[in-house]
Amino acid sequence: MRWYHPFLFALDAEQAHRLTIRALAAAGRRTGKVVTSPRLANIVAGIHFPNPVGLAAGADKDGEAVHGFHGLGFGSVEVGTLTPLPQAGNPKPRLFRLVEDRGVINRMGFNNGGLHAALDRLPRERAGVLGINVGANKDAADRVADYVTGVSHASRCADYVTINVSSPNTPGLRDLQHGAALAELLAVSREAAALTPLFLKVAPDLESAQIDEIARAAIDHRIDALIVSNTTISRPALKSGNAGEAGGLSGAPLALLAAQRLSDFRTATGGRMPLISAGGIASADEAYARIRAGASLVQVYSALVFEGPGLARSIATGLDLLLARDGFANVADAIGG
Repeated sequence: MRWYHPFLFALDAEQAHRLTIRALAAAGRRTGKVVTSPRLANIVAGIHFPNPVGLAAGADKDGEAVHGFHGLGFGSVEVGTLTPLPQAGNPKPRLFRLVEDRGVINRMGFNNGGLHAALDRLPRERAGVLGINVGANKDAADRVADYVTGVSHASRCADYVTINVSSPNTPGLRDLQHGAALAELLAVSREAAALTPLFLKVAPDLESAQIDEIARAAIDHRIDALIVSNTTISRPALKSGNAGEAGGLSGAPLALLAAQRLSDFRTATGGRMPLISAGGIASADEAYARIRAGASLVQVYSALVFEGPGLARSIATGLDLLLARDGFANVADAIGG
């Protein structure tokens, strides 16, 4: 479904994104139904997912279009990143299409209307899973306290909460991925989450020792799943005119690195923790490859820009066919095979 591209691509990337969110918010449940089947449905971290295809955080930052995205076929929708206080984010322009590379660069900077406004807006009844991704305000005096605030409030209405310490667009935020800072953050966040499943989203720009450190800390502090991974500050060979923009790179150029990090974390965790693969997934074949490599779930976002609103449905139905082809009764049986 690419009929809308000439119109949306004529707009600034952020304007096109806002228009899309408003349209999905207005359409609500009328967009369709979550795709599911006995093969696709699975339980991960104690949560029933109707299918393994999720919307990554960053698309619906303020939780305006949860029904609309579920209606596009997504089994889960992760809203945010939400910070305790509203913030404008970085100066515009801050979102750039890399059309020739089928990628996106963003330096949004956690722009959102604030945690409490979003929580008041979120639907209490929904067709699929709802995750809430939380972060710290840029000028917070105590960033760990911001995460505790986010986790404690979000856990009251989310199926799971994600701690995002992997964005490259808030100075110093990625420092929380390491050492004593990470241990403290995970300990207090685990306590704040109580019984709500708690996920950790990590960056792809990690060395082997850092991967092992994060894996150990996540296991020690009973984190329920790792999302691998966020955008990258690295730059593979790119063709697009916007390739020199600062920010995090996502979409097709991230695929190889994201797949490698999935494999690295699969090894580092020894299969003791569910992994959610994000980055460069634009087809059922790629989603299936990530599942076979150890992902329990996958998430997409940037590929929607180029593949259109039918993407989640296409991936989910394609996965169902691939699982059937290979004789799997359920997607859980295919993980890490």
